[in-house]
Amino acid sequence: MNVEELQRMVDDWIREIGKGYFPPLANMAILTEEVGELARVIVRKYGPQVAKPSDLDRNLEEELADVLWVVVCLANQTGVNLTEAFRNTLQKKTLRDSKRFENKQ
Repeated sequence: MNVEELQRMVDDWIREIGKGYFPPLANMAILTEEVGELARVIVRKYGPQVAKPSDLDRNLEEELADVLWVVVCLANQTGVNLTEAFRNTLQKKTLRDSKRFENKQ
């Protein structure tokens, strides 16, 4: 699946099952919550924190997908084509950083 298909699938789900998008500000709050849940998994898996029993049922894949879901919702409801936006970002980073990491070890 490509990004355009992903955007279309989320939009179809929201319209058919979700019965409409939450307002953008609500989705921004939900995104913040989802990023926090992702951070919790990462800090317990790759960082110094030890997972509590209630953390063990959360997984990285699920949390990343939840973040992606809300990002796609925000893009859809604000008219952003993520394929184009990502291409533009990749081009910007390539031009800006083409020599930035040459001496990185």
